[in-house]
Amino acid sequence: MPYSIAIDGPAGAGKSTIAKAVAKSLGYYYVDTGALYRGLAFGLLQKGVPFVNEKAVEEEIKNIDVELLYEDGVQKVLSNGEDCSAYIRTSEIGEGASVISQYASVREKLLDLQRNVARKHSCVMDGRDIGSVVLPHANKKFFLTASCEVRAKRRTLEFQEKGESADYETILDEVKKRDERDMNRAVAPLKQVEDAILIDSSNLSIDEVVDCILSYCVGSEA
Repeated sequence: MPYSIAIDGPAGAGKSTIAKAVAKSLGYYYVDTGALYRGLAFGLLQKGVPFVNEKAVEEEIKNIDVELLYEDGVQKVLSNGEDCSAYIRTSEIGEGASVISQYASVREKLLDLQRNVARKHSCVMDGRDIGSVVLPHANKKFFLTASCEVRAKRRTLEFQEKGESADYETILDEVKKRDERDMNRAVAPLKQVEDAILIDSSNLSIDEVVDCILSYCVGSEA
């Protein structure tokens, strides 16, 4: 039977980095669900559909196919057959993904795709509603968080390392607004489910967080 690990948490908590490292250590598939929403946002942006127009988004996503492919263990995101992996990490796409993820039609479109991966493969999946909605029966659930200030600093550094301009105060404001939106949306809001293990990564290194998660998982896969 495939073994599933769900990692939820707010933007900038390090979910993708941690989930990727845990999956590699265990030899599992890594499923970055946020990349799927970003793939849809990428397709909508290409077609000029405003993210805030829910009705237009609901209609246009019928014409956008988003896929996850794995090559040599590396996840790629395709939007209508185009590999958009290198283009979906911009602030604009991230903001767009956050906006459209509030829409029931968007979440419904991607739900089966996410669940199908877990049915076929042992995996580590990260997002906002993995433990609560996507994989409510996951073998292990974690809620990874960090202070708004720490997450904003990480994001600022991330952009700067890519050679992009980044203002800490602006990013901090975006982080707070995104938290508010994610936690208060009507459909599948961000929350820590009762059986999820809370990990605050504010003062922990990546390796320390990975080791902590593995300590709960290794030996319990059976």
